[in-house]
Amino acid sequence: MEEETKEEEKCYIGLDFSTQQIKAVVINAGLEVTAETHVHFDSMLPEYRTYGGVHTSGKRVTAPTIMWVKALDMLLDKLRVAGVEFSKVAGISGAGQQHGSVYWRKGAEDILAGLQPERFMHEQLSSAFSVQDSPIWMDCSTSEQCALLEASVGGPEKLSEISGSRAYERFTGNQICKLRMQRGESYSNTERVSLVSSFAASLLVGRVAGIDWADAGGMNLLDIRTRQWNQDLLDAVGPDLASKLGVPISSSTVVGTMSTYMQDRYGFDPECVVGAFTGDNPSSLAGLAMKEGDIGLSLGTSDTVFVWLKDPQPQLTGHVWPNPVDETAYMALLCYKNGSLTRERLRDSCADGNWDIFNELIDSTTRGNFGNIGMYFDHPEIVPDGLQGDYRFNKSDDPAIRFASNETEVRALIEGQMMAKRVHAERIGFHLSSDTRILVTGGASVNTAILQVIADVFNANVYTQSAANSAAMGGAYRALHLAKGGDKTCSFSEMIAPVAEAARLVARPNKDAVSTYNPLIERFKHLEKVVIEMNKKKET
Repeated sequence: MEEETKEEEKCYIGLDFSTQQIKAVVINAGLEVTAETHVHFDSMLPEYRTYGGVHTSGKRVTAPTIMWVKALDMLLDKLRVAGVEFSKVAGISGAGQQHGSVYWRKGAEDILAGLQPERFMHEQLSSAFSVQDSPIWMDCSTSEQCALLEASVGGPEKLSEISGSRAYERFTGNQICKLRMQRGESYSNTERVSLVSSFAASLLVGRVAGIDWADAGGMNLLDIRTRQWNQDLLDAVGPDLASKLGVPISSSTVVGTMSTYMQDRYGFDPECVVGAFTGDNPSSLAGLAMKEGDIGLSLGTSDTVFVWLKDPQPQLTGHVWPNPVDETAYMALLCYKNGSLTRERLRDSCADGNWDIFNELIDSTTRGNFGNIGMYFDHPEIVPDGLQGDYRFNKSDDPAIRFASNETEVRALIEGQMMAKRVHAERIGFHLSSDTRILVTGGASVNTAILQVIADVFNANVYTQSAANSAAMGGAYRALHLAKGGDKTCSFSEMIAPVAEAARLVARPNKDAVSTYNPLIERFKHLEKVVIEMNKKKET
């Protein structure tokens, strides 16, 4: 009985090293949140003079590496004040903003291993980095390096086939290449390169932890099928890079236990396991309790589609990475710049700025919109790349300057946005089935009219899932799974089944969804190609 009580008392921590703050979520063995806190960089660490957590200089965007260390010092103290008993923490894992990189100087491993418990980490690690300011995902200063990396393997299609994405300026391989080309001495002085995620794990275990497969997918360096670094890409980026990166590891790896520093300073149990940290997007897939066949749809300022894949088909737009909770699977990520701000523009112009009127307009129009199709891009889109402007087509596929009514306009917007997401998800390898669930989060997840369109376009049930701190939650769930023995005990999906089952069903497809939307989707595919060609002609 005593052993059972101890098991019930154990807790598990998920951390999220995001752009503007570090968050912590604590859960118990019943998957319930028992504590949470955060450290906001701009307001709580004003000495680093960040704005939105970063320093911006033209196209160059960085964050002070040591600020993240100090934030973790503060976060652990805040958790202790919140009543978390570190001696009862059985596992810890988490996430980091994707693509950001940390450069450990020669000798940094010794500094990490020799931290003195009576002093804060940030006081002792200030000299541990060969580069003081970490490039992060907002940086777009590496166009030259992107071209070089694509050329090294025969073009963007080939790079996408190998690494899951064409070359992107924010991707870490291109950032490392820029460092080697512009600051050769700093590159030479670098003993190890970490991602933000593996850097965070390193601070907990007291040595440089490996980069996990899922986050490594955002580097343009990993062969996503072999789960190993691609030598041609490493050679293009810089000499001796394999030893600087270390061997990539499964996202389900226990990278160690809490360091003696963490045990002595905070009272962590020597047997508290540290699971590999991963990127914030892969961690959100875990935090949403997604399983094979699911689609995650985040509807916010930008819209994001997460899909769980078995047989990926990487494209020139979108990203494919190893799946963080299933070693044999993949995940794909599709980002859309024109999300809620575009929906709000048409709400303002067609519905007097009122969502209730907007929804009435959708509901008063027949499904399929009498064959009218619209595509709306306020800003240059990511998928498909570069599209901008409004495009309207009637039921004969002829371009239209405007639609006859506000009802038609509003439904064309929502149907067009959702058909695009289905088409692109299927193109990258997703297969809809009768078991497919659409998990919707973000601001628009409360809009029942939009949710019904999603259900009809995808011909699948739509659920809402509480997504507060989904990246940190993903870390906490993965910590619990690994502390319990990982896949040897049960699959991740089995362990978080109670969370998945708690998702709330909010929309079912209508009986005519397939007959209405399948022909419309075929027309949409054709018209999207037409719009891409129109855009190319505009540019030339």
